[in-house]
Amino acid sequence: MLGINIPAPDFEMDALPDKKLALHDLKGKNVILAFYPADWSPVCSDQMALYNEMLRYFRKYNADLFGISVDGKWCHAAFREARNLHFTLLADFEPKGGVARKYGVYNEKAGRSERALFVLDHDGIIRWSYLSPVGINPGADGILEALEKIAG
Repeated sequence: MLGINIPAPDFEMDALPDKKLALHDLKGKNVILAFYPADWSPVCSDQMALYNEMLRYFRKYNADLFGISVDGKWCHAAFREARNLHFTLLADFEPKGGVARKYGVYNEKAGRSERALFVLDHDGIIRWSYLSPVGINPGADGILEALEKIAG
């Protein structure tokens, strides 16, 4: 897993069935990358629901949140709609886990990303990262603490 105080690897992924998103387009904003194993799984559903509730707090720190899994863009669209999520899910689908690999959080044996969090500052530098046990929702406290430190 990538450590802190290094530039976050750039990427471009499907954000919606007809839209891509690139990390370099987010310069000037703080960014939260929440890698998770799979849409529809119980822990992942709870984690994404919690982050949906925390969006207003994240946005106070000029931070955008992105959920990332190896699920495809159509699966993400259905999951986002069914769970009423108000943030973007990115499809690390093809090549499968390509971005998770760049961040050192792809589980080759399981064919999915680990449950990992990264907070990037407005210059794209990783300022905080956390690898959670796959069956445990890591919550939002670490994210908020990282954003507070960035804000000074």
